[in-house]
Amino acid sequence: MCGLIYQLKSIWKDKFCIMSFLLPIIVAAALNFAQTIDLSSLGEFHFGAVENNLSAGTISWLERYGSVTVYETTEELTASINEPSTDLIGVENDGNSIKTMVAGDELDIYHHAADTLPGLYTEREKARKINVSILERSDVLAGMQNIFIAMTLIVAMFMGCTFNAMNIISEKENGVDLINQILPMTHSQYVIQKIFVGFVCGCLSAVMTAFICFRLSPTSTLLMLALIILSAFVAALIGLFIGKFSENLMVGVVYVKVVMIVFMAVPLLSYLLGAKGLVLTLCYFVPSNATFEGVMNLANNIEPMIAKDMLILMAHCIVWFLLYLLISKWRKKNT
Repeated sequence: MCGLIYQLKSIWKDKFCIMSFLLPIIVAAALNFAQTIDLSSLGEFHFGAVENNLSAGTISWLERYGSVTVYETTEELTASINEPSTDLIGVENDGNSIKTMVAGDELDIYHHAADTLPGLYTEREKARKINVSILERSDVLAGMQNIFIAMTLIVAMFMGCTFNAMNIISEKENGVDLINQILPMTHSQYVIQKIFVGFVCGCLSAVMTAFICFRLSPTSTLLMLALIILSAFVAALIGLFIGKFSENLMVGVVYVKVVMIVFMAVPLLSYLLGAKGLVLTLCYFVPSNATFEGVMNLANNIEPMIAKDMLILMAHCIVWFLLYLLISKWRKKNT
């Protein structure tokens, strides 16, 4: 128990670990706040017209497709069109039709809209006879929200790996590791102490992140908790490997960053590219791929699919733990 208390105290001395613990929570809060922001107006067309140049009926017609800003003079309208920060489409009267003006630096969608608008205006009477179904426009971030949350959870669970690696390396550099070798402490006690704190902190960070981001049913909440526990345990074990094989702090930081990139890149690319068959099987050799898939399944209310992900994570827990014990015993015999 004294050893565990000592490990807990050492957390407050390591700013890297504190940052790793708090960063996912801060990102989760930002994502939760972003859900309340309406970004649908970003895809809206913006039209500009000179005062008294267009009829009230034409302006009302334009407002069906976007917002309309009325300027007092042509010079003001031209200046707004040429402003690089805007995608304003200028509209002027052209006899029985209208003509449009653009600066030339807009996206293609606005050029296409400017070219189509006069013809659409000319045929507006015929267009009224067509039955139109207006579909609800989805949130701009809706499709990416769950991906962001899953990545944030992976970073939170990775906190245990970071803490364990940095803790072991700092003990090596400070000479504490030599003291641990002569203390009356068994190898299993040492492993438990090193795993426990990183595992607990990773679980806490992930649980707080999930609590902020998700509103799950009781069953899904239990499944999410089991997923977090298994993932945090695997991350803590990998942290032991990094700490064991890192010669100094700089090497350890490089290893941590490389492992974190792999943990994030593999599941993200696997999901976005739709990996299947042998490629997907190879991706499961990275434990975060099962974590990512499980989080996405829970986010999409596909609870039965998470059983496979949990079995894969259990296998990772057993394999990584046995591998660490075997390597530790082999190194002990050869020293």
